[in-house]
Amino acid sequence: MKIGVLGIGQLGMMVALAAHPMGHRIRFLAPTEAESTSGLGELVLAEYDDVDALRRFADGLDVVTYEFENVDLEALKKLSSKVPVHPSIEALSTSRDRLLEKNFFRELGAKTPQYREVNSLDELNHAVKELGYPTVLKTRRFGYDGKGQSVIRLPEDCAKAWKSTGDADGGLILEEFVSFERELSLISVRSSTGETATYPLIENHHVNGILAKSIAPAPDVSEKLQNAAQHIAEQTMNRLDYAGVLTIEFFHVGDELWVNEMAPRVHNSGHWTIEGAVTSQFENHIRAVCGLPLGSTQLLGHSTMFNLVGKIPKARKVLEVPGAHLHNYSKAPRPGRKIGHITVTQKMDEDSRSCQRVSKLLERD
Repeated sequence: MKIGVLGIGQLGMMVALAAHPMGHRIRFLAPTEAESTSGLGELVLAEYDDVDALRRFADGLDVVTYEFENVDLEALKKLSSKVPVHPSIEALSTSRDRLLEKNFFRELGAKTPQYREVNSLDELNHAVKELGYPTVLKTRRFGYDGKGQSVIRLPEDCAKAWKSTGDADGGLILEEFVSFERELSLISVRSSTGETATYPLIENHHVNGILAKSIAPAPDVSEKLQNAAQHIAEQTMNRLDYAGVLTIEFFHVGDELWVNEMAPRVHNSGHWTIEGAVTSQFENHIRAVCGLPLGSTQLLGHSTMFNLVGKIPKARKVLEVPGAHLHNYSKAPRPGRKIGHITVTQKMDEDSRSCQRVSKLLERD
């Protein structure tokens, strides 16, 4: 099949790498070029709302998918009249707006933090009084890796928070600050034929709002907790007529899971699946959007994925560690930028010394 991918970041790169062994061909659409996807497929170099470019991009494709949420919805609607687009446009429009997303999960009966729509400083002051301190003011759109957020701890913080985010396109949402035990995520997949599969819950650790480490499977997860997460994911995918990989991020609060947000795509917290599962999230995404049978999500051991932010350690040092796998995205280093990752995968009965060695290596570098 010939698959179109909107975007040329590392997620698009890994989707393409999973597609090639199955005989699929890739065509990218993006406004700029990138080393990470160079040579992995044809590139239509144009803005996402370029009507002529969209027509050229769609010509001969069997299906279109995307690697990030900030895709132009009108562009997708135009594409969907010519070629199937997965995940669905409804899934994208819901997930890219924090207010619509929270409303959606509440309608499903899932637990979320309390929240209020905010469109003015007066509304913000009123909402803070309702939700109490601390609270988090967020942009409804375009927020990622901790961007577009301000914590309000005192009354005088309201004006500062409004000044930094009040002119954001798409409006704002105020959320209660949740005291959670840990952050978990669930990677699920649903085929265009309706088949579903789920990976185990993953424990995530963030530094400065950026994912630093994911542990799979998350330790000390009860069957009840895993089943609760899977139930929410299945409800979500069925309601949205979903095809592809879906990621839902949760707060673990007591014996409950509170939904934080979802991503309608392959996800950073699932990178460990390349070495740590029978079928990676990337291969299963390709299988799903193409209507092919899904692959097994069974684990091959326990895995820890370390994000490489801003710089890449020396390959020799990483590869000396038993069970370690280095992924370099061929992106120019800069502070705060994800430019690679390391996954350590070991058998369930092996100790964690390899993870400790990688942690110390990253601390030194």
